[in-house]
Amino acid sequence: MNCLANESLNLLKISPSSAWRLLSTVTNFRNPSLISGKDCSSLAPFNPFHFFNDQTNSRFCTLRTTRILQAHLLRRYLLPFNVFLTKSLLNWFSISGSMGDAAKLFDTIPQPDVVSSLIDAFSKSLRFQDAYKVFRDTLSANVYCWNAIITGALRIQDYGAVFDLFYEMCGGSQKPDSYTFSSVLAACASLGNLRFGKAVQAQVIKCGAEDVFVSTAIVDLYAKCGHMAEAREVFSRIPNPSVVSWTVMLSGCTKSNDAFSALEIFKEMIRSSVEINSRTVTSVISACGRPSMVYEASQVHAWVLKSGFYLDSSVAASLISMYSKSGDIHLSELVFEDMSDVQRPNIANVMISSLSQSKKSGRATRLFIRLLMEGGRPDEFSICSLLSVLDSLNLGKQIHSYTLKSGLVLDLTVGSSLFTMYSKCGNLEESFSLFQEISVKDNACWASMISGYSEYGYLREAIELFSEMLADGTNPDESTLAALLTVCASLHSLPRGKEIHGYSLRFGINKGMLLGSALVNMYSKCGSLKLARQVYDRLPEMDPISCSSLISGYSQHGLIQDGFFVFRDMVISGFTIDSFEVSSILKVAAISDESSLGAQVHGYITKSGLCTEPSVGSSLLTMYSKFGSIEDCCKTFIQISSPDLIAWTALITSYAQHGKATEALQVYNLMKEKGFKPDKVTFVGVLSACSHGGLVEEGYSHLNSMVQDYCIEPENRHYACMVDALGRSGRLREAESFINNMPIKADALVWGTLLAACRVHEDVELGKLAAKKAIELEPSDVGAYVSLSNILAEVGVWEEVEETRNLMKGTCAQKETGWSSV
Repeated sequence: MNCLANESLNLLKISPSSAWRLLSTVTNFRNPSLISGKDCSSLAPFNPFHFFNDQTNSRFCTLRTTRILQAHLLRRYLLPFNVFLTKSLLNWFSISGSMGDAAKLFDTIPQPDVVSSLIDAFSKSLRFQDAYKVFRDTLSANVYCWNAIITGALRIQDYGAVFDLFYEMCGGSQKPDSYTFSSVLAACASLGNLRFGKAVQAQVIKCGAEDVFVSTAIVDLYAKCGHMAEAREVFSRIPNPSVVSWTVMLSGCTKSNDAFSALEIFKEMIRSSVEINSRTVTSVISACGRPSMVYEASQVHAWVLKSGFYLDSSVAASLISMYSKSGDIHLSELVFEDMSDVQRPNIANVMISSLSQSKKSGRATRLFIRLLMEGGRPDEFSICSLLSVLDSLNLGKQIHSYTLKSGLVLDLTVGSSLFTMYSKCGNLEESFSLFQEISVKDNACWASMISGYSEYGYLREAIELFSEMLADGTNPDESTLAALLTVCASLHSLPRGKEIHGYSLRFGINKGMLLGSALVNMYSKCGSLKLARQVYDRLPEMDPISCSSLISGYSQHGLIQDGFFVFRDMVISGFTIDSFEVSSILKVAAISDESSLGAQVHGYITKSGLCTEPSVGSSLLTMYSKFGSIEDCCKTFIQISSPDLIAWTALITSYAQHGKATEALQVYNLMKEKGFKPDKVTFVGVLSACSHGGLVEEGYSHLNSMVQDYCIEPENRHYACMVDALGRSGRLREAESFINNMPIKADALVWGTLLAACRVHEDVELGKLAAKKAIELEPSDVGAYVSLSNILAEVGVWEEVEETRNLMKGTCAQKETGWSSV
């Protein structure tokens, strides 16, 4: 018999040297003399059964190699009569992407058993329609054919087809086996369809098909649906759980945030000498990704190093993510740098995402650039993560250019992240342009664009965009409705908010925490606290955002006791309270006439260690400022670990409100020395300090500095501070001239400030002018009427006093009754 090299040469008509090279690759020969020699009699007989049984040979799977193997098997009359070899060759054609050759081979098969192999081959190539056509052309499909087509539908996530095929199979002559049940249960788990999954489980018990594979699939179903008690019960009945069974149970505990149960399962696996794989390790590492489990995380990391799993790239990636979620990004970077040069490029994307999620935009950007310079390819996850923390429009544009060159811009998540980045950087026009270029928009796209409009005050446009979304045929989900409710809250549009609430009830989208929190926030800001409380009481669990929204609502309406009751419930329930909730309750304490309440909240904050947070410190500063304790303001500011611009501004404003102009300006200069750039709010505090201290020239200097040094256009509140400074100094005519020469139209606040100064200096004529302007701009402003009436009363013009008071009554404006606390 001729040797394999001559057979390949004759069949494929290639040169002898090429044939020898290919033969050596296929048979994995390692003797150089056999490759170069011409005598093939010394070659060991090629055994195709051993070759296909050896899984390591799959690395030689190319179209050319597969065709040579086919030629050899045909020459030896093994095709198409041997089922094993025919199935193996069909699989190799599928892997090498030549479904045409696979179809030709299938046409020569006399045995119908191999139909399932072709169906499976088409399915693995994600050509489900072709697989389905072969399946329907089969006259008598056996259970293997059914399993192959159901698995194919599962592979492309066509769960409807999975269930339809399963129903059809149950009604026919072929009955489902354990493989069938496992596939159908996997579809139920992916959809979270516990009701149908239980029906399948009942059929499994009825048919007696409950083996380790089916039981594992049932455990996975319950775990993914959040029913861990039922999952444990099924798991306990498995006689000899496989590593897959253990891992499914461990992953279920991790996803249910039951980290300690996940660790106990992992310890039990070690004690039971179960062979642990990388999937198990990544699951237990994920369970330790929280700040409260630093010790457990270090123990698991030590075990990973000892067992050698650190060489696995997926395990290394999980370690990086674990330390990042634990709040120690430095350890994530150490893990990344300790990796080998071969591993590091594959994990760089995970490191970029971790740095971005930890708000380390500078380091994430540098690693992104390093990855590009080393020839790596950033993926869509790292790009989306980096775009989410960028505040530089120039850098964002460069990443946009990269996505265009690499083709990643076509990815829906990348496209959404790009227009969100432009929106966040203030380029709303470019953001909307990119949004329009996305051909198929999902709910996340619409919600992000609506939020962008809302953030920049384009509230009407946000509402119109929602109407466009409905016209486009997209059904809004919870995130979209939550974004729209935020718009309604900003507009104080209670009727529109109720409409959206009704829509969510009608279509059953009212059960999630995201929408519930948005509803509480909307009703609170719209002043409907009764409805806000009703929605809050019906939430499935206590939520920090909804609690804070309700507390803020109570604060705005002076319901101090109700606000403290909500906060007390949060503390009693053991809820982890962060800086956001604390800031809300401090606002309530600030309007209370009992400073002891604020002191109690401060005590709680000190115990919880939140005093160093800038947002909490700023709220405490504001509270003590309103209580009149500037000394406590200073102590609070010193406790802040890294004061931000808001904290600096709060301290400047506190000094200004207490007439300590010199100290306020000293703090302002110190703030600039620390590298902070003032914003509009900061300048309100600075100019207020100048007005309270009678520092007119310094006020002019800072007003000019706004435009010249920081490119900030002054608003009416800044001009009002200057008018107040001039008024306090008795320079009323200069104040009038200042108002008339303002680059923007003066509002009621500016004229009202001048009116107050006229009263102090008893300038009746200018006071009448200022009052007239203020009333024209804001007819319902009680303060203007009262100030004018008092000026006239002080000079004894009682007729005009009566006329002013009648005018006030005619506009239905009412003066609030004065009160004081001792």
